Amino acid sequence: MNPTWTSLLTASLMSLTLNAQAVTLLVGSYTDGASQGIYRYQFDSKTGLIGPAPQQVVKSVSPSWLVLSADQRQLFAVNEAPKGHASSFSVSSKGEIKPLNQVATRGDEPTHASLSRDQRYLFVANYAVAPDPGGSLVVIPVAKDGKLKDVVQQAGHEPSGVNPERQAGAHVHSVVLSPDGSHLYASDLGADRVFIYRYDGASTDRPLSPAIPASVDLPAGSGPRHLLFDAKGRHAYLTLEMSAEVVMFDVEDAALRERQRLPLTEQQDAAAKAAGGLHLSADGRFLYVSNRGTANEIVAFSVGEDDGQLAFLQRRSVEGDHPREFALDPSDNFLLVANQKSNQIVVMRRDPRTGKLGETVQTLAQDAPSDLKFIE
Repeated sequence: MNPTWTSLLTASLMSLTLNAQAVTLLVGSYTDGASQGIYRYQFDSKTGLIGPAPQQVVKSVSPSWLVLSADQRQLFAVNEAPKGHASSFSVSSKGEIKPLNQVATRGDEPTHASLSRDQRYLFVANYAVAPDPGGSLVVIPVAKDGKLKDVVQQAGHEPSGVNPERQAGAHVHSVVLSPDGSHLYASDLGADRVFIYRYDGASTDRPLSPAIPASVDLPAGSGPRHLLFDAKGRHAYLTLEMSAEVVMFDVEDAALRERQRLPLTEQQDAAAKAAGGLHLSADGRFLYVSNRGTANEIVAFSVGEDDGQLAFLQRRSVEGDHPREFALDPSDNFLLVANQKSNQIVVMRRDPRTGKLGETVQTLAQDAPSDLKFIE
């Protein structure tokens, strides 16, 4: 073979290999400091390295939570500020992000969002720091061109009032759909409940209606935060922020039946109790949960293959402060942590066989990171 053709073929094969290893990492952030909004990086799934420099920076006010459409060509963000907003963006085949529009969420400090399976509605959790009027769940239609329309439905909840400082008002912290898309679950930290709604995509003015039962009660003062379903929808897992616990549920006809509740820390100090995000490995064999406060750890559990129950596996420092969110990369070989208050993203190696987290591969400086999403 001609040496020139051999060189070209080798270079082409190397390029294909590198492209197969590279995926896009999107970072949401808080913009109270130096951060400007959404950052787009390249992530190498073979080495576990980010960047080093962002490929794009999209200016947006505190886009603290990001949502990708099913085809990954649409991006939504909640703008976590007083008088909250939700923003829509298009994503090109090369990963380039272009702003489309923004609408008000009719509430303060929205912290979370999810997209209906039919892509018709964006559900947003208005956390609202102030107890009056408190937090709410809102429904925002998504037009065929990807732009957001005005809120068509809003729901509020009664607070528990158990903790007078943090539960005097409702504080909807997350809104999560069941795997089949038939129900929406709103975790309300201020109410000590997860509220359950039936979804009807054919309705244009009230897509959500209370399910039966309409909610599940959690321990007084526990503060439910984030909910996660397994792939088959048979089991669900919930973080209790204020008590720093993780709850395992059996899912029966959309109802949540508590089966197990485990602590995330052995410390009794309230400052060590601030449960955050949780994620399952791709094979569903391991669950990872963040605990912030003075603990600043990722706690790993193995998951029972048949019953979904949890068994403690490992406690791993995040080597930073306030792991607001984290993510497993598409290869499942790395876990990335967004340490909000220490302004860094920490990449840890993960053993897919044992589920344990190993050495730190990289610590990347990033101002106030709050969410991590991959585009494959």
